[in-house]
This record gives sequence, structure tokens and C-alpha cells, in this order.
Amino acid sequence: MRTLLLPLVLLAISASACATKSAATVSSDAASAVNTPPPRPEPVKPPPAPKQVAELPPLDFRPIYYELDSATLRQDSREMLDHVAQALRQRGEAHVAISGHTCELGTTEYNLALGQRRAASARDYLVRLGVEPDRISIVTYGEERPAETGSSESAWSKNRRSEFTVSVAHARAGGQ
Repeated sequence: MRTLLLPLVLLAISASACATKSAATVSSDAASAVNTPPPRPEPVKPPPAPKQVAELPPLDFRPIYYELDSATLRQDSREMLDHVAQALRQRGEAHVAISGHTCELGTTEYNLALGQRRAASARDYLVRLGVEPDRISIVTYGEERPAETGSSESAWSKNRRSEFTVSVAHARAGGQ
């Protein structure tokens, strides 16, 4: 019986040692968890900056020019207006005023009407390119505001033009 008792005692001791070790390990792990502060969370990284939008075309437009006694857009004028339309479509808050000008040839009344037709021609082209008509205003100055003074074809050709003045709203209604 002693031979049977000895293996049982050894088995009981080893089983209790394993249970004690497991309990000690658990309690030491629990104790270390209580004594050690929890790991710091990773700092919150700000969201990545939005990708840069392709640079918008500038709002600085050159005048467009016309032939003598004409409100028909030249090819170089249409190219400039394509640039103006693209810039305006990308900036819904922008408005443009188009002023029509003439050289000194002709009567004041005729030149005022011709300047109006020139500005309207540029406006109509912009509208066909998708710019909302309520964002475009036109005015005529006829021969009253020459770009260059003088009575030569060189001066006159610089005065047969339309010019653009762009304004951009800086605040929305409601103070935003």
C-alpha cells in the first residue's frame, strides 16, 4: 500500500505545485497590470491634407481686340474668352464686367452702340461656354476711355477692344 501511496502523494504535490504556479503567475500578471499604467494610446494623427487641386487659372485677363467697325470675335479673342470661361466656371462666386471700347473714328453715338455690341458679343460667347449670364455685366464706353491716345492706326487698333473686370465675393450671406 505504501507503494501505492507514494505515487499518489507525488502526484498530489505536483498537481498542487502547478496550480500554485498558475495562480502565482496569474496573480503576478494581475498585480503588474494594476501597478503599471496602461500603454498610452497612439497620438491621433490629423487626417491627411486634401490633395492639392490643380492650380486654378488666374483671374487676370488681357483685353480682346476687334477689327475696324466690327463686333465679330477674332480667333485670338475666342482663345482668350475660352480661358476666361474656364476660370469663371471654376469659381462660382466670381463675376465679370465686360466693357466695350472703340477708336475715335465715327460719331459718339455710333461708337457707344458699337462698344455695346462688342461687350455683348464677348458676353454671349462666355454664356455659350457655360458661364451663367447673371454673373456677367456689360457696359460701353465707346471712344471715351482710350487705351492709347493718338490718331494713327496703331493707336486705333489698341482702342478697339473689350476689357474684363473680375470681382470675387469674399463673404457669403449670413456672415459666413
